[in-house]
Amino acid sequence: MLLQGRTAVVTGGTRGLGRAVARAMADAGAVVVAAARDVPEEPPDGDRRIVAVEADVTVPGSVEALMKTVGARYGGPHIVVANAGISRPGPVAGLSYEHWDAVVGTNLTGVFHTVRAAVPYLRDVVDGRIITVSSILGRRAVPGAAAYCASKAAVERFTEVCALELAADGITVNCLAPGFIDEGQGRALMADERLWPRLSAGLAAGRPGTGAEVGAAAVFLASAQSGYVNGAVLPVDGAVRW
Repeated sequence: MLLQGRTAVVTGGTRGLGRAVARAMADAGAVVVAAARDVPEEPPDGDRRIVAVEADVTVPGSVEALMKTVGARYGGPHIVVANAGISRPGPVAGLSYEHWDAVVGTNLTGVFHTVRAAVPYLRDVVDGRIITVSSILGRRAVPGAAAYCASKAAVERFTEVCALELAADGITVNCLAPGFIDEGQGRALMADERLWPRLSAGLAAGRPGTGAEVGAAAVFLASAQSGYVNGAVLPVDGAVRW
């Protein structure tokens, strides 16, 4: 129970990778608040250890209200996972301004809003943890993914800056960079009969990853075991030959 007595906030935590991370942290003993724009009536997967709260990471006041609620109800947060993200694929020459803004506004500016709102609370707890979420595409270019690649690359640099700035407050800031995972957007990609055979040929492990494997990495970064890990980008991709 590595996270016993801790409260974790996971944005985008009601589905896909966020749900897998939320579940892993609950399994490790944390009280988990899964934040999302669309909150299900029942807890994610029926798991009553996970509390779903409505929040929109693109709206600063919404994330500030989320942290205030978590502080009042649960005495946290101790751990914040800035996971919420979207993708709007398309070639640069044809990508709409609206789609670019939506991706950058959620994947990058949403991380900024989340971290900024969380810092005052994390400064008041022992061993505060921030985990951002990038992607294998944060370091590898893929045609048709300009907005997504750019936003995830920026998240990695943002993470490194935050790690430097917040270390003196006892807060670590690290980034998970999942590869092709059989959850959420990854599962949709695997259904693409044209693209997936080309991408999967580069998987050194011979298979996609699982949400549980990403969740386990998140638990490590959230726990005392990672106390001297700061500013790291941790690939969870099984190694990729590109």
